[in-house]
Amino acid sequence: MAELQEVQITEEKPLLPGQTPEVAKTHSVETPYGSVTFTVYGTPKPKRPAILTYHDVGLNYKSCFQPLFQFGDMQEIIQNFVRVHVDAPGMEEGAPVFPLGYQYPSLDQLADMIPCILQYLNFSSVIGIGVGAGAYVLSRYALTGLTSSIAEMILGHLFSQEELSGNSELIQKYRNIITHAPNLANIELYWNSYNNRRDLNFERGGDVTLKCPVMLVVGDQAPHEDAVVECNSKLDPTQTSFLKMADSGGQPQLTQPGKLTEAFKYFLQGMGYMASSCMTRLSRSRTASLTSAASIDGNRSRSRTLSQSSESGTLPSGPPGHTMEVSC
Repeated sequence: MAELQEVQITEEKPLLPGQTPEVAKTHSVETPYGSVTFTVYGTPKPKRPAILTYHDVGLNYKSCFQPLFQFGDMQEIIQNFVRVHVDAPGMEEGAPVFPLGYQYPSLDQLADMIPCILQYLNFSSVIGIGVGAGAYVLSRYALTGLTSSIAEMILGHLFSQEELSGNSELIQKYRNIITHAPNLANIELYWNSYNNRRDLNFERGGDVTLKCPVMLVVGDQAPHEDAVVECNSKLDPTQTSFLKMADSGGQPQLTQPGKLTEAFKYFLQGMGYMASSCMTRLSRSRTASLTSAASIDGNRSRSRTLSQSSESGTLPSGPPGHTMEVSC
């Protein structure tokens, strides 16, 4: 995301007694839908959102909002918040005429430009003020969560509230990775696609179901635990292995790699691979949380479960559709 220009201007307006002129900085950034220009007044205030405005058709930010923000009683407010005035593409003062045939962004695409502005300014949240078409743009953006930054929304998808509240080193690491990702605008588009996904419409015993072996894994504190449990209920239990991992949040591959590796080995053995692979913690501990019974009959069951026995018959086995809660 490249900055195209930065112009420092002093706003021309009547000053109140004791008031100093505001310094405004105008920026333009590239987005997936073209360049967008916005003007920033003031400096960010700790732990406070920015005020972000979006104007109506036929206006720009000055003609739409200047009378409001010059009003005397408004001064107390603007002294406490940094302001970002967005001009729709081509609506800023001095903008060139678009070439013949130019495809103007849709209002939805204008809304998708806002995360690029916030990323450029490193702002995590805003208070939106929109008029007419600008109100629609901000409303469309609000559907993806105006009160939280894109990074925070994605973190809420990846990790549980307990994990985020704990603010562990892992959470801090991934918050930093996502917040400062150079391709955050692309991540936002991927996020929007995810939020617009269609239901898979799985139906146990129906025409729409997975006919291959499946291993479902979810942490017992995962934000999407209920969705995974529901998915398991709609799949063929003879083909599905369901692992609910204790003391794990939304990303067990990050928090419990050892347990997940062991479970994956069982799954592969159930498919007929790695029969001689040595099992470690799960097979040795035989904890009560592994509810399957030990089997030493030397025959591998054909059920597709995480407790699948190996050809040597030394691994725990269980019935089809077996659910295993791992707490070791």
